[in-house]
Order: sequence, then structure tokens, then C-alpha cells
Amino acid sequence: MAPFLDTPDALAAALPLLEPHDRIAIDTEADSLHCYFEKLCLIQISVPGSDFLVDPLAGMPLEPLFEAFRGKELILHGADYDLRLMRRVGFGAPDRVFDTMIAARLIGLTEFSLAALIERYFGVKLTKASQKANWALRPLPQQMAEYAVNDTRYLHRLTEIFEGDLRRLGRWEWFQQSCERAIRTAQVTKDRDPDQLWRITGSHELEGRATAILRALWQWRDEEAQAVDRPSFHILHNEQLIESSARFDQGRPVELPHLKGGRRRRFFEAAERAMAMPPDEWPKFVRKARPRPTREEEARFRDFKTRRDAAASELKLDPSLIAPKTMLENLAANPAETSAQMMPWQRSALGLEEQAT
Repeated sequence: MAPFLDTPDALAAALPLLEPHDRIAIDTEADSLHCYFEKLCLIQISVPGSDFLVDPLAGMPLEPLFEAFRGKELILHGADYDLRLMRRVGFGAPDRVFDTMIAARLIGLTEFSLAALIERYFGVKLTKASQKANWALRPLPQQMAEYAVNDTRYLHRLTEIFEGDLRRLGRWEWFQQSCERAIRTAQVTKDRDPDQLWRITGSHELEGRATAILRALWQWRDEEAQAVDRPSFHILHNEQLIESSARFDQGRPVELPHLKGGRRRRFFEAAERAMAMPPDEWPKFVRKARPRPTREEEARFRDFKTRRDAAASELKLDPSLIAPKTMLENLAANPAETSAQMMPWQRSALGLEEQAT
């Protein structure tokens, strides 16, 4: 079992193992499936010859670890989530990233989950037994620890394989551009409109007062989940919110036997308050009208799509990797502005170099 580092002394003793290596493989585990307030629960680290697990829940300072990352290239698979999670505990932007998921896609692989890649290249089929486990458990069960280490112990070898393929295909610069963008993107905070949070899947099927009830029940559920630090779906599933809102609006009975005591009382009180609201306080679905494309824009869109699909076919890449549909639509409407926001390799694939200068 890989060393489990949960004291400052243990961490300090392990950090010299990182120093000789230019690349460090890392991964993280969180408890979002078990808590409302998601926490970073584990940092897995691998360098050639050594694997270890760092416990962020132990309360020890993590700055020495982050300092050890300085100047190194971090190997991650799907870097965005891990970088955002580590950013919450004080880790800034890494100097360099080697994202093995991006690499896999850029060499043309269509199965690019880490498990699929490990099986493809090393013939090892990873168990998914701990995929949805509670990573805040302490002591960490040995099965979970082994699962966690497997997420990093193969990354160095994958990196060597992918770097060779990318250079052979002439796509190394594409990869570097994509990883640099991944670092920048992970530093941007994603803010969501509070008035949009309750508009869950299926909410568009409700109308009028039913939408006011749904909004009230969603807010009730959110408050209940925060109070007990549990995911919202532990309180009530989205489908149950939708069905309950419709039933209340239609005057039909709402049966939820598992809701008991104060939680049940607050649920019905929230629904009653919403049903008493006047129509002018019901939510309004304001759909932003998307300007109808002109004939010129439609023609440009078709041209860009033809170019993209031809390039994707020649390069044996997923077309959306070169330019997703939304990007093509934006290119058609605002060619210069959108082109300037694209990565150089994407512009090159579409023949847009001159539009970004």
C-alpha cells in the first residue's frame, strides 16, 4: 500500500522524492457524492519508483507540497476538475500541465477515459468498486487506497507514449496550446445565475404556478441539504421535485413517505407559500431571442463546417475538437472576434490564420 501522508513530518519526508523529477503525476478525490459542501479529500501523487497519498483532511499545511510542484510539469487526466479543486485549498496555477485526456483526443482516440487507456496500453482492467465511495472516510480502506493510486501510477508511461505519438503526428504544439488553455480556463471562476439554479431538467414541462412551486421546493431542498451537509439528491431527487410541483398545482395528493418530522412540515409549508403567490410573482421564462442568421452568415457557417469536417476526416479527429457547432456559429456571425479567441492550431485547421492577425 502506498504511504499515507497525514502529518507534516510524513509529508516533509516524502517531498525530496519529487525533486529529481521534472514531471509529477497527480489526481484528486472529493466527496461531492456524499456531502453538500464538497471537500478535497485526497491527493494522489506518483513519480517513477514512488507512489503516495496525501491527506488534505488531516489539517496539515499543504503549502510545502504546492511549493514542491513549482517549476514541475503536472501530469493529470482531465485537468480542469482537479485544478479547480486544488485551487480551493490554496494551489495556484501550475507552471505546466500534461493532460493525458487532451493528448489521447489529439492523437485520434475515441475511447479516452483513463480506465480505457490503461486497458488499451497496459492490458490492465481497473476495478470501479471505489468510484463512488466516500473519500472522506478515515481510516481510508486499503481497497480505496489501491484504487486511488491506480489513477496516477500509469500516467508517466502514458505520457511517454502520447508525447511520442504527438511529435510523430506533428501535433506537439497543438497539445501545448491546448494544455496552456486548460490552465487558464481552470483559473476562471464559473458563476451561475442564482435564478437559473432551480431550473432543473424537466422544469420546462411546467407552466405558471407550477414553476413557482418548483422554485420554492428547490430552495427548500437546497436549505435542507446545506443544514445536514448532504447532496441535494439525498433529500429529494429532481424527478420527485418536478412531479410534486405538478401535483400541488393540480390539487392532487403528494405522497413522499420518507419525508418525516420537521423536514416534511417545511416541505409542505414551502409549497403552500408558493401556491399562495400572485401570478405576477411567478417565475418568468425569458428566452433570449437568438438573431436569425443572415444568408451570408448561413453561407459562412456551411463553409466553415465543410472545412472543419474535411480537416477532421483528414486528421482522423473528432470534428468538435477542431471547432464545436457553437464555435462555427459564432465564426459565421463574428469571424474576426471568434477567430481571435481560438487556439492557433484550430485556426490553422480551418484556414483562418489571416483572420487572427
